[in-house]
Amino acid sequence: MSRRVAFGASDSFFLMGSMGSVLGEKVTRIAEDAAREGLPLVLVSGTGGGARMYEGLFSLMQMAKTSAALGRLHDAGLPYLSVVTDCTMAGVWASWAALGDLIIAEPKALIGFTGPRVIRETIKKELPAGFQSSEFLLEHGQVDMIVERKDLKATLARALDYLLGPLPQAEGA
Repeated sequence: MSRRVAFGASDSFFLMGSMGSVLGEKVTRIAEDAAREGLPLVLVSGTGGGARMYEGLFSLMQMAKTSAALGRLHDAGLPYLSVVTDCTMAGVWASWAALGDLIIAEPKALIGFTGPRVIRETIKKELPAGFQSSEFLLEHGQVDMIVERKDLKATLARALDYLLGPLPQAEGA
């Protein structure tokens, strides 16, 4: 048996997966579709970057818009599983990628709002080793688990079984 889910992924081959008005609209629509159809949602940040500043407020508005749509999915009692890959940064991380009921990161992924150089220069302090790595964020409660890509499908299936209950077995199985 199989389980229906709403699934989406950003693509690093299009402007490094940064969030503009189109990506924000697609994330919003898939969250709304999942809520309407009663489906759990799985989103993969396929290397997401910041908001596209040349789009101005239309781009920045996507952070709030995607967050609100995921809030409505949560209110509908449906789980949202976020998968973050290397690197998931800025507006993508500060909105939809960090809001999962379960956040799964790939090993050694760079994850954060802004790069370590900018933070270091802003606060005028050295940062802890591996500060924005998935391993550091797991240790500090920002991600829930680290999973190799080859194990992702089975891990997502187990997580959905845990959150929604196991699928019924086919007769004779």
